[in-house]
Amino acid sequence: MPTDDTAPSPAPAHDRAHDHGHVPRHSHSHSHSHGHDPAHDQDHPQPDPRRWKALALICAAQFMLVLDVTVVNIALPALATDLDLGRTVLTWVVTAYTLCFGGLMLLGGRLADALGARRVLLTGLALFTAASLACGLAPNAGVLLGGRIAQGVGAALLSPAALALVTTMFHGHERPRALGVWAAIGGTGSAVGVLLGGALTSGPGWPWIFYVNVPVGLAVLATLPRFVPATAKRAKEGGLDIPGALLVTTATGALVYALVTAGDSGWTSTATLLPLLGALALYGAFAAAERRARTPLMDLRMFTRRPVVAGSVLMLVATALLISFFFLGSMQLQHVHHLDALRTGLLFLPVALTTAIGAHLGSRLVATAGPRACATGGLTIAALGCLPLAFLSPGSGPWTTLLPALATAAFGLGAVFVSATTTALGLIAPHEAGLASGIVNTFHELGGSIGVATVSTLALTATTPTPDGLTTAYTLCTLTAAATALAAPFLIPRGRPHLTGGPHGMH
Repeated sequence: MPTDDTAPSPAPAHDRAHDHGHVPRHSHSHSHSHGHDPAHDQDHPQPDPRRWKALALICAAQFMLVLDVTVVNIALPALATDLDLGRTVLTWVVTAYTLCFGGLMLLGGRLADALGARRVLLTGLALFTAASLACGLAPNAGVLLGGRIAQGVGAALLSPAALALVTTMFHGHERPRALGVWAAIGGTGSAVGVLLGGALTSGPGWPWIFYVNVPVGLAVLATLPRFVPATAKRAKEGGLDIPGALLVTTATGALVYALVTAGDSGWTSTATLLPLLGALALYGAFAAAERRARTPLMDLRMFTRRPVVAGSVLMLVATALLISFFFLGSMQLQHVHHLDALRTGLLFLPVALTTAIGAHLGSRLVATAGPRACATGGLTIAALGCLPLAFLSPGSGPWTTLLPALATAAFGLGAVFVSATTTALGLIAPHEAGLASGIVNTFHELGGSIGVATVSTLALTATTPTPDGLTTAYTLCTLTAAATALAAPFLIPRGRPHLTGGPHGMH
């Protein structure tokens, strides 16, 4: 994508603050939100004494959303057996949630502006909680998929509204601390998800991976209004871009459908090519609609910014690879190595932890060497980590082959997550940070959908992975990481992220 530093400025960062989804999971990139100057602290009203309790409740709600991205992966074999799910449906159990979460997240941010953040958060949480109960009670594939779609819609409402509340309740030196707590939820949620998914599936059964959300959701719904002040509605300024949200979500859904169908019908079949062409047409319609909209959901001029394009590509690739690793590894461990769900979850715990460690070290490297070096190094490590899986038999010992390979690859990807957010937010003008963050976070969620759809097509027959299929899927992951590592030095601009003074200042 070309670089253009003269594109018209979007709305001020403060007005855009609510438009992005959850804070990038491995970055403290919003530390000095809205270019806040501590000298102006006295201009803010007296801090609400309930704010830290409110933060705890908001983080509990966000934690459930993050948990549901990974917790389901461990339970997939049990779900397939109990509900008689085929490969296609099993893939949609994972992708339907992330698809709706990512596709509707920008609209959720706009609704938080228009209707008030607290109101939208509570609505999203109520929907997510009810949908979780429906998923747990699901007697068949239709109810389960409907529940997963509703969970995704609820998450898309909840997450940006929750972040909007965090950024408005905390000011000055407290804001980086609050956003640091918020960002930590992402890494811990993924780690706890694999462990909790294994423990609940092996113990009371897979419905409990959904039931566990219900008491937490009800408790937060009951107590949150006591601690979170009502937020004012904002002028709609031209209304909500609902057509844009539906177009981009439907387009990505058609793309995922084409990728899933290719596994059964072939890559050149009409059943694959028609939805693929439909996805391209819908993306074109989305671009046209955004140019005409008075208040577009996604300012397409941001895609003339090289840092935003680079950050979005990095986020898409990193998320697609990481979620694919959880998906493939879970199926391999339980079907090929015949481990139960609990042992599978325990084996994946180091993978989740190395992701967090990679992100922590990456946040230091990106501030000293810059995101170009950090992303290139992280992707190279990811490619080298996954490389043995492209050559070794999937039946090899999981503790000596699969775990070290995925843990090494995940370590590299942790650094790529940080590079993605700091490239998109730390190398552009401060007033564009809100828009860029919304785009990058959308790519974060959609990357998981596209990754799982692709690898399931390559690796699974019915619901069972084949040795050749697993090898092919891991080979694709290796080549994707290697190709992106080679492209990163040309894609990512030179320079280091802004360290002070902007909403994206790194610590």
